[in-house]
Amino acid sequence: MCLIAVAWKVHPRFPLALIANRDEAHARPTAAAGFDARHPDVYGGRDLAQGGGWLMASTRGRLAAVTNVRTGPRPSDAPRSRGALVRAFVADGEVAAMPWLASLMPTAPTYGPFNLLAWDGEALGFASNHPEPDFTAVAPGTHAMSNGAFDAAWPKSTHATRALDAWLASPLAEGAMDRVALAPLLDALADTTVAPDTALPDTGVGLALERALSPPFVVGQDYGTRCSTVVLVKDSAITFVERRFGPEGVVLGESYERLPRP
Repeated sequence: MCLIAVAWKVHPRFPLALIANRDEAHARPTAAAGFDARHPDVYGGRDLAQGGGWLMASTRGRLAAVTNVRTGPRPSDAPRSRGALVRAFVADGEVAAMPWLASLMPTAPTYGPFNLLAWDGEALGFASNHPEPDFTAVAPGTHAMSNGAFDAAWPKSTHATRALDAWLASPLAEGAMDRVALAPLLDALADTTVAPDTALPDTGVGLALERALSPPFVVGQDYGTRCSTVVLVKDSAITFVERRFGPEGVVLGESYERLPRP
């Protein structure tokens, strides 16, 4: 996943609200959002290549999401899948977020470069292993996590946080959480506007690729946005919506689930 906007303790109805796009090679095998066969309380999409996930929630009141960190060319010196962190935290169900992230630090360098969010029902934490392993509690507010530093002001990150804030401030956030109410969030994630060169980050991948990766929604034949996700956490339930895409942004399907909270 390459773009996440999260509102933490911003709205009285939703202590946690999150919108996200996952960008990946279209050939990488993936399972649509659903309940995990090994952990029936865990819900989300699954990476069938290495068994982890990019965004998962649990009926135990847990959630985790991960993005890679774009650092330019890198040798294959971190064999462990960062997606395994998402599944491990959500399936754990016992250790609180901040102690869990603290316990991760000694082995964090053995994973591919990652940014990680972990929520345990009470606390929201952030961890990364680039440039060095570190973790912190997320302060209340609206934040963005993409392929650089936490809250880096990339054009697509700013677009996503503004869209989430605007939706939370609108009457739609007070009504039923149906597909009509959530449409503006999914529309914001579907934006394909390329950022101007003057606003692009320099992550070591070259100008052409920086341009191609700059929109919230990346369109391509071989690589692009594979799914858009909206997660809204209330006291009683977690609403989890995933819309899936194929090459050139063709819609393949959608999942809508309401997970009860303990």
